[in-house]
Parts: sequence; structure tokens; C-alpha cells
Amino acid sequence: MTALAHDVLHAKDASPDKAMLFLHGILGRGSNWRSMARRFVRARPDWAAVLVDLRLHGDSLDAAPPHTVTACAADLRELPLDLPLAGALGHSFGGKVALALAQQASLHELWLIDSMPGARPDRHGSEAIAKVLAALRAVPARHADRDAFVAALRAEGVAEPLGRWLAMSLKREDDGQMRYPVDLDAIDGLLDDYFALDLWGALPGANRAHVVIGEKSEVFAGPDRERVRALAAEDPRLEVHLVEGAGHWVHVEKPSALAALFG
Repeated sequence: MTALAHDVLHAKDASPDKAMLFLHGILGRGSNWRSMARRFVRARPDWAAVLVDLRLHGDSLDAAPPHTVTACAADLRELPLDLPLAGALGHSFGGKVALALAQQASLHELWLIDSMPGARPDRHGSEAIAKVLAALRAVPARHADRDAFVAALRAEGVAEPLGRWLAMSLKREDDGQMRYPVDLDAIDGLLDDYFALDLWGALPGANRAHVVIGEKSEVFAGPDRERVRALAAEDPRLEVHLVEGAGHWVHVEKPSALAALFG
């Protein structure tokens, strides 16, 4: 496949010497991270932020199978970057991709944003994604405009803010119609691998690793929180942060609290 679509940010007048990848969750795209990435590079001007569209997402739609977390990580190693790849930050699905990358490449810094490293065969905490995928399959393939797409999703029970977030990935066809271009069958396969994959053994994965958990998140269940805290107590390279009042979408619900962790 061609290189993953990506965008590079750095602080004004800065001369960064290393790159941090920002990895979105399932059905997202790199631009979801733009606001937070700007805050990151202002706080850490020695880093550039690379906003990546992972395979099957955004403008990175031409990837060949197998569609797995490991393949997503391998794609990242092929990014044509001008700076050394030294870190990865990912939310949810993107966090597990970041951890898989840490198994393939030497990283200085790793951030897992409400991304539980273990397997979740029951998919507890992620039930909403199944409903979204069902809604995307139920709506027409083509739409007059973004508003029509959002309205069709609302009729299938998808809240308008989520519908507008999904609409960021719409593509305009030659006849002016809008189409949601993501291969939903391939996404299903990617999710099967994601929920089956256990990467607890990959922690800490970097010289410095941060596991950020939303206080109200159901993705990181109680026993898993205890496990990661126990690992952090034994390994000084690993640090756990609990963001009070946040659910799974830590960077959306409590952006300032997350940005404060960047130092």
C-alpha cells in the first residue's frame, strides 16, 4: 500500500528533533487529535506531532489484508518521516496499535489513552461501536450532503454529535453525492483481532510509558486497573494517571486535564 495519510505539526519557531505519533480510535481519523496535538507540541517543542490515518480509516483506505493490530503497527514503521520516530500516543484502538508498535520498534515514550492492553472477548465497555456499525450498514450508501447522512444515522439511533463526527470521513463522488467510504466488513475483522489480542506482556513498551484512564470509563474495568497499577509499582518506567470525571473519551471530555499531563 502507499504510505499512510498523515499530517505533521510542530510548535511555532520550534526545531523538533523527534516525532510522536497520534493514533485515533476505531472509525476515527488523525485530524481528531489536531487540537490536543497542538497543545502537546506547545508543551513539548522538542517533539513534532504526527497525526496519522490508520489503515481503513480517513485517507488510508487502500491497505491490503490481513487487517490486524500488528499490521496497523507495521504500517506506522513505513511512514516517510523526516524525524526519528520516538513515541506513540493512542486512544482506545489506537492505544493498542501504539503498544503493538512498541513491540516492533524502540520507543522513547508511549501514551495509552483509556486503552486496556488485554483481550476483551466480551467487548465490555465497547457495546456502542456495534450499534454504530449496524447503523452505518442500515443507512443508504449515498447521500445528498452531510446533513442527509447525519439525519439518516439519527433515524437509526445515532446521536447527532456522533453522526457529525462520522461525517468527517465522507467522500464526495463525481456526481456530487456523498458516500461513507470505510469498508465495514474489514473494520469488523480489525475489531475481531483487537478484542482478541492480549498485549499486557508488552508493557511498559518504552523508556517512559503513561497509561491514562478515565475515572468513569467501562473499558478499563476494576481488575485491569489494579493490574496496571501493580505493574507500575514494580516498574518505574510505567506511570498510571486517573482523570477524574472522564469517561472513555478522555481527550474530548477533559482535554485540559490530559494536556496537563504532558508537562
